[in-house]
Amino acid sequence: MIEINNLTKNFDQFTAIDDLTFTVKEGEVLGFLGPNGAGKSTTMKLITGFLSASHGSISIDGFDISKNPIEAKSLMGYLPEGAPSYGDMTTLEFLNFVAQIRGYTGEEILLRVQRVLDEVELNSVSQQTIETLSKGFKRRVGLAQAIMHDPKVLILDEPTDGLDPNQKHHVRELIKNLARDKIVIISTHILEEVTAVCSRAIIIAQGRIVADGTPAELESRSKYHQAVSVRLSKNYDLAADLTGIAEVGDVEKDSEDDMVFRILASGSNSIFSQVSEIAQAKHWPVTEFHVSRGQLEDVFRTVTQQTQGQGAQQ
Repeated sequence: MIEINNLTKNFDQFTAIDDLTFTVKEGEVLGFLGPNGAGKSTTMKLITGFLSASHGSISIDGFDISKNPIEAKSLMGYLPEGAPSYGDMTTLEFLNFVAQIRGYTGEEILLRVQRVLDEVELNSVSQQTIETLSKGFKRRVGLAQAIMHDPKVLILDEPTDGLDPNQKHHVRELIKNLARDKIVIISTHILEEVTAVCSRAIIIAQGRIVADGTPAELESRSKYHQAVSVRLSKNYDLAADLTGIAEVGDVEKDSEDDMVFRILASGSNSIFSQVSEIAQAKHWPVTEFHVSRGQLEDVFRTVTQQTQGQGAQQ
């Protein structure tokens, strides 16, 4: 378990992290979200011991990162943003080097290196120098070094940033496979990453937690949760038919397609049946009809902008 209590980090007069408290349990994949400058990378560096906290504590499986740094760090694998490595080394040379740094010798080095080459699918580039690899393969090399010692905790800072869709899919599948018996924390600003691989998400803004829950719980806070999306084949005044329906909050026209409407629920209950009955009774010219589960982007924007507004007033 990772336990973080009242974590604060100051840089001179600037507070990058402001009194964070949360825990992460084994088997959880935590998405750590926030706008640029929110404090995501700083928090990752504090958890991994690359920075020291101004206040508060971080415990990794019972080991305090400031009091027992060797024991705590030995339990962690870390992929920093950009996946830094030694470009003049081949993939194999670099992973052999990492295995030695981790304290392995002899046959154990060969076994460990071959395991991560297979797991991250790097055999085809094992003899290439890292500086000649694509961005996707460089990220895989970074992931391979992070899991060399089969850590209990995996900290990944922007693991798929800049990758093409195929590379993103592969890295996400790797993360899901690795997460079965580990704690995984993924710092990202890519919202689709959360729904793709995370079991929980924390959103921070200006160094503070502004939302914490499963992706589904966060999506339920969106104004589009339980909304009914309708595409018409010709112009029709939907809003007139829905006037006076208490469960219907509003009707929005899509900004890019004036044949698409979103009928918003006034509460958290489903309005699909009611809207469907009205559509049939009034003979709406419908070509598509579906329910939205909510938009994480909408929630992200709402909670982070609220925090920015509060900060400006202070």
